[in-house]
Amino acid sequence: MTKATPGAAAPARNQLTPEDWINAARNLLVSRSVDAVRVEVLSKELGVTRGSFYWHFKDRDDLLSRMLESWRDEATEQIIHRFERRNLTPRDLIHDLLSLPFRGVSAQEAASTELAIRAWARRDERVRQVLDEVDAKRLSYVSQCFSALGFGIAEARARAFALYSYELSESLLSHQGNDEQKAERRAVMEKLLLTPN
Repeated sequence: MTKATPGAAAPARNQLTPEDWINAARNLLVSRSVDAVRVEVLSKELGVTRGSFYWHFKDRDDLLSRMLESWRDEATEQIIHRFERRNLTPRDLIHDLLSLPFRGVSAQEAASTELAIRAWARRDERVRQVLDEVDAKRLSYVSQCFSALGFGIAEARARAFALYSYELSESLLSHQGNDEQKAERRAVMEKLLLTPN
């Protein structure tokens, strides 16, 4: 074991990335509210000085904007890309979409984040606009799946809205019913959504 040389610099600590700050901010958003997402609180949580925040962000608004962009990308763009990469049939894709709220810890974390974003959007018009864009993009994507199954445009949109509403409801009401009851609800929804009138 070597002795430290007097006057030598201490080993460099791992540098925090912008993603570290964004993840910490997201955790505060979920556990408290957007009001708790403050530079001093984050610095304390991460065990660093406030100055290190400014290596990555201009100010708190910059952090909030980038956190929102990160969520939009993860919650919509990346999920759609993952689905498209798998080359599922439209019917299998709808089946898969119906199972999203039941995918363990990652689904619970995603639902908690989304609920926090939706609460934030009630108070901030900029966040509301991003959320509206996300909802519209998701609904459009699911509508295309129903159109590919032969449903007319209006019918495809209505069925997409019903599927999307179901997913949001299961996330909101995640403690309602046991696994068997949740599976029954999902099966009923799938039958209703895929059966032509």
